[in-house]
Amino acid sequence: MTSLQIFLILSLFSVSFSLENVDNRVLPRPLIIEYSENIESQFKKIDDEVKLRCTSWRFAAEANNLNPWKSIPRECVEYVKDYMLGKGYAIDLETVSKEAGDYAKSVELNGDGKDVWIFDIDETLLSNLPYYAAHEYGYELFNHAEFDKWVEMAMAPAIEPSLKLYEEVLNLGFKVILLTGRSESHRSVTIDNLINAGFRNWHDLILRGPDERMKLAATYKSEKRSEMEKEGYRILGNSGDQWSDLLGYSWSVRSFKLPNPMYYIP
Repeated sequence: MTSLQIFLILSLFSVSFSLENVDNRVLPRPLIIEYSENIESQFKKIDDEVKLRCTSWRFAAEANNLNPWKSIPRECVEYVKDYMLGKGYAIDLETVSKEAGDYAKSVELNGDGKDVWIFDIDETLLSNLPYYAAHEYGYELFNHAEFDKWVEMAMAPAIEPSLKLYEEVLNLGFKVILLTGRSESHRSVTIDNLINAGFRNWHDLILRGPDERMKLAATYKSEKRSEMEKEGYRILGNSGDQWSDLLGYSWSVRSFKLPNPMYYIP
């Protein structure tokens, strides 16, 4: 995808991303502040039967009843688009963030620096919505090479409710560990993207090494959590948009699933 294409895609998000106080070096953070009347009118045009079926499909996907699935249904492209750009996605993100924050405040930390909160990165801290908008919101089959090009641009904006939660758990005294399926070769661009999006002061950033590329995400992330426990860390919170971020073994005391109807990672 060219820089011009990216610019045009991001321009379409003016109703969803806050453009105030923009630093020219940093993309605006996605803060969905109003429900576009245009998007609302488009949503009303979706056939009621299709809307019901796609709502049911999204519920089943989020509840992990459809696994494994490779792409969203053709008839649900407009539905997923309207959900991702409208109030639904924004409110769901805020709800998850609030529940996680309430839990974090209820935890009595040990004060020895071993209490950990794990965050996934893609669709948890950083939004790849500009990329998926150019690929039919998950209908197109995933193209690793094309997605890598997007990652290497380091342009993914912050998911605002997650940034708020991230700062909250840091202020409460949790150690933050970032555990991502991104490749170790993308460490530098990932760090740049995170910092530009407002994320700071994580304790560790764990990426896939060359010998881990073929592992299922659930296996890879379980192994990394197990290594944390062996080092004496207590995993008290875990936030991710995929069930494979949260399930497996060496579970967190509490896990929080962010919405993502665009793709599934086993």
